Amino acid sequence: MGGPDDTTRLVCGGRSSVRDGVAADRVVSVLFGTDVESWRRGWDRTPAGAPDREAVVDVNDIVRSGAVSSTQMMPNNGLAYTVLGRAAEREHILDAVADHFEGAPSGTVDVIVDDLEPLAVREGVDSAMTFVDRLFERFRGRADDISMGCSFEGSEELLSRVGARVDSVVGVDADAASAVEQLSGEDPTTFGYVRRHWAEAKRGIEACDRNYPQSKQIHAALVDPETTPRTLGATLSGLVTLGALDTWGNTVGPTRYDLTVYRPDRTLAVGAALAASISDD
Repeated sequence: MGGPDDTTRLVCGGRSSVRDGVAADRVVSVLFGTDVESWRRGWDRTPAGAPDREAVVDVNDIVRSGAVSSTQMMPNNGLAYTVLGRAAEREHILDAVADHFEGAPSGTVDVIVDDLEPLAVREGVDSAMTFVDRLFERFRGRADDISMGCSFEGSEELLSRVGARVDSVVGVDADAASAVEQLSGEDPTTFGYVRRHWAEAKRGIEACDRNYPQSKQIHAALVDPETTPRTLGATLSGLVTLGALDTWGNTVGPTRYDLTVYRPDRTLAVGAALAASISDD
């Protein structure tokens, strides 16, 4: 999953810190879900410690309407921070990041985004993806590395879409990765369905109000699905193989799925492993 030339990475869940592996002496951090003090304390838990110089762009705090942002300097701590607030426009955020690249040679500054999930919750996944795309457009090639966190809180679509855009995905559960690799080798057709549709299958499972539904009943719980009942059934079958779901009894006829033992955390771990497999291609 990735190599020394990677420039963008997604860090999934809580298994790894988005700060791990950051080697640049200068870092610009964008905070959507962490306050500045907590973020700064978090460097103490990383092997390399805090960078020599860090600029923090705080998009997490709630600020007064009409308040003018300003950058505060703390030279003794090697810190500059700008509080924009949650209502800040996308380009305003990116402009604040760009301010801290002035005078720095290309490839000497790392960019870190603490967590994309709070942005997706507040503004929607499409808005979060637009932010990611614009971040890459403006800073890929200028930054040394761009690292983004993605917490596991209902973020299946975000995880799937960002994972397809980055150079590497880290923080993947080893058992889930092994299971995904085995399915890919033993049943590439089912693997293909799971790889494409796991996020929609997760939404269908969690929207279905039946304990032991058939795939067509899970499909009926979806709004504007991309799948058909058949392709969703193939995807659900793959999730059973990957340990996220189970079937119910030995029924005659269509398979029924036991949603009473559904494992959402395992499903997200599988999703992260699938995102990693996409970034490896």
